[in-house]
Amino acid sequence: MTGTGGEDDSWLRAVSGDGGRGPLLARGGQLVHGARRLGELVRRRPPGITGNQWSTALREGYDLVVCAAGTDRPVFAVEIGPVAPAGSAGQRVERLKSAVAEAVGLAVLRIGSPTLRADGHGRRVVAYVIDARGYAQLDADEAEDADEPPVGFRDILGRLPDGRTGHVNDLGALARAAAVEAYVSRRLADPIVRGLHVRWAGGPAEGWSWVRVRPDACLVERVTVHEERFSAGVDPGRLAEDLAALALGERLRALEATGPELTPHDELLADIRRLESRRDEMTGGFAYAHLCAD
Repeated sequence: MTGTGGEDDSWLRAVSGDGGRGPLLARGGQLVHGARRLGELVRRRPPGITGNQWSTALREGYDLVVCAAGTDRPVFAVEIGPVAPAGSAGQRVERLKSAVAEAVGLAVLRIGSPTLRADGHGRRVVAYVIDARGYAQLDADEAEDADEPPVGFRDILGRLPDGRTGHVNDLGALARAAAVEAYVSRRLADPIVRGLHVRWAGGPAEGWSWVRVRPDACLVERVTVHEERFSAGVDPGRLAEDLAALALGERLRALEATGPELTPHDELLADIRRLESRRDEMTGGFAYAHLCAD
């Protein structure tokens, strides 16, 4: 069963739509609001947070906030964008924000990507997560009476935009179709979008996606997914890999206009081998050893 987030609602205030900032989207009995500061979400300083920490945290916020339509209380918050470098001031602020969110029971989905942004991708990603969570809840309710496990949200088959039959809830589907088109027009050396995903023990899920632009060089995207007191309704590793494919599609569209930053294929293989060497740090192990010999 998916989590609802925000179990201790006494700490969380209803999200206001004042000042022309009404919801961006209504879906599945929930309202999606744009960026909000923590000071707009949390009623008062929680225990364990000092006054100085609180004054700093109040100014920080989230890219999107999903609220229950009936109460306007936050269900979960979303961040999409680059990950702050290790040891940076940005990382310290992120840790403080996470500490406040944990103290008040705010559920958070953090998507780390150098390419994806809330402005361009937030509504689509959040709508997907709302649908996936709703389906997972329905799945859990129906599974008790089913003879066989129900089909997961990500595995539903249907007609894709290009007319083929495929996984309709694959966020990377359009990128995969774009790669085929780019290959036909001789802008790629291979039409297949490849990928992998892992889950770090006690850490995020991480997804990689890549395509060969030249025989010796690839366009590569990596995305991390942190679920804090929260479930997105699909496996976070698969979600991270699909988001990496989505990001790859963004860069494929600009392939000729900007000139891509490519990774040598040998370097990518070395990165995959280094990833495999850390399999003991993963939950569920590493299922992609076959790629190391690609």
